Amino acid sequence: MATKISDIDDSRLSELVIPRFLKYVRYWTTSDPNVKETPSTPGQWDLAKALAEELRGLGLTDVDLTDHCYVIARLPPSPGRESRQTVGFLAHLDTASDVSGKDVKPQLVKNYDGQKIQLTGTNVLDPKEDTSLAAQKGKAIIHTDGSTLLGADDKAGIAEIMGALEWLLSHPEIPHGPVEIIFTPDEETGKGLPEFPLERIKSAACYTLDGGPWGELELECFNAYVTTVNFQGKAIHPGYARGIMANAVLMAASFATMLPRSESPEATDGYYGYYYPMEITGNPESASLKINIRDFEQSGIERRIAALESFLPAVQAQFPGGSITMNTDLQYLNMKKKIDARPEVLEILQKAASNLGIESYLKPIRGGTDGSRLTELGIPTPNIFTGGRNWHSRTEWAAVSEMIAACKLVIELIRSWGEV
Repeated sequence: MATKISDIDDSRLSELVIPRFLKYVRYWTTSDPNVKETPSTPGQWDLAKALAEELRGLGLTDVDLTDHCYVIARLPPSPGRESRQTVGFLAHLDTASDVSGKDVKPQLVKNYDGQKIQLTGTNVLDPKEDTSLAAQKGKAIIHTDGSTLLGADDKAGIAEIMGALEWLLSHPEIPHGPVEIIFTPDEETGKGLPEFPLERIKSAACYTLDGGPWGELELECFNAYVTTVNFQGKAIHPGYARGIMANAVLMAASFATMLPRSESPEATDGYYGYYYPMEITGNPESASLKINIRDFEQSGIERRIAALESFLPAVQAQFPGGSITMNTDLQYLNMKKKIDARPEVLEILQKAASNLGIESYLKPIRGGTDGSRLTELGIPTPNIFTGGRNWHSRTEWAAVSEMIAACKLVIELIRSWGEV
């Protein structure tokens, strides 16, 4: 009788996924948005090299680590499935710079008792405030100790892909087509796959594992731009500054306070876009303000850019002797239209989830993934849940049962694409 993926023993997949995850999160892979080179930090090389070696250790011979830290590996098709389309799976190596990712100490709770968890300092995981956490009572969870983020974004995705790959390699009775594995650097910086070797990629479609709760599938994301506003002031000794000084630090602060609070990340959800002032740097002579602009519609992006441009003369008038310049760069685009043009990519995903008894639902990403950029480059790449919560924070945690479900979904997708 043919093996049904839904019948795979969860405890076996847990043995393949959870130790990997606990190991991967200990790699310090925080990326740096202020570094132009790819990768932006050396720690990403450490994890990339370890993964490449691990892939070879599993028996894969087609494993490549590029000069810019992209890991690309291929699982050959089963005999008779050579003509099937290649399906890819994608996850990123780096963690966000919002919170420290150095010396992560993951805490595995095998049987969560449903009570409040006190973390380092004032950080708390409280099921009364987090219904998703409350639902994990009696189940296994992994959480940060509160001194750093956890790194489920996106090392949970890496562990799930690697676990699925090892399981398939040990079960040759499951027929499948060619499979491509891609691990990318600097996703959290929003660079959008710089130096990505697109010419080496064979996938007809790909799936990122970079999402949240059980059943969540995503095929639309923000249009993402970053605006840099540069302020040139006029410095002089403050004791003699009257009528002369134009303080660039104050210019940047004045500009930032003009951003509408009702269009900030903390004031919006769903399909509402926002301005997100990310960083102010400088001194009285020269300062810079970086602002992320997000919206699901391009018209919303254009409206916000026009608003920022209208702030320039208003701030300029307050600081005679100073000057302001502004430039806006694209980071990634909403991937929905291009995925809609290939409906089979979502249909296969939803059918695979259904085969496993996973009640899937579509949700817009209030952010983006490297899959957003890969979709723009011509390879439709929806996003799949990983079981992580509270990303980029000291209260980050992951549901073990959902990590196993994501791993099982990868296996079922590989089997399904082998029949297309």
